[in-house]
Amino acid sequence: MVELPKYRQVYEFLRRQIVEGAYPAGEALPSENALANAHGMTRPTVRKALSLLISDGFIVKRRGKGSIVKGAPKGIGILSITGTTSAVGRDNILTHIILKPERRRWTEAFSFPVSEEEREAGCIYFERLRVVEGTPVFLDVTMLPDVRLPHFTSYSLENRSLFNFLRVKYHIEVTGGTQQLFAIRADKRLQEHLQVKAGYPVLQLNRKIETTRAGFHIYSQVFCATRAYGLIGTF
Repeated sequence: MVELPKYRQVYEFLRRQIVEGAYPAGEALPSENALANAHGMTRPTVRKALSLLISDGFIVKRRGKGSIVKGAPKGIGILSITGTTSAVGRDNILTHIILKPERRRWTEAFSFPVSEEEREAGCIYFERLRVVEGTPVFLDVTMLPDVRLPHFTSYSLENRSLFNFLRVKYHIEVTGGTQQLFAIRADKRLQEHLQVKAGYPVLQLNRKIETTRAGFHIYSQVFCATRAYGLIGTF
């Protein structure tokens, strides 16, 4: 894998520090000079990294105060392009693999049609269970076009954010998308994974997620048992 550009290295480091709470909301980041010296990079490189953090909503610039941390995205990020792991916090969420990534044929992705190019390429299919503070909350079924994702099926997604993984490993950024919401009753499979009773109300989301890679979409079907969590965010 090609090494990340220098500004991306700084961006990823600072983003991780903010998400993990090393820089809490309201605190100022070190100055551009201090960051440049600490990372052995030029001020323009650091400034480019900070600009990306601003556009992604992690910091704001304030005259006379520098770069002020806004903090990691809040709420359960299932309705947000930030992703669940970033929204809930890495220490509060566990990701268990139910079905490891495998290659499959496909003609549609849940309720969304796929393009001829996607259909011919096939998909990478996997299933994960997201546990928040000990409670199963999300059953996440994902399909990715099997296009320019070398070695994807050999990587473990246990306790990893898919969006972060795609960004760092393959330079694929999530930009937005479309989602459909349905109210359903828990069947036997959902009862087992989400630990709910028969007929328990469950929210089903079918999602087609846009990315910075032309023609590449992330398709997911998420089943949510949100007993203790409200779903908030922007998309």
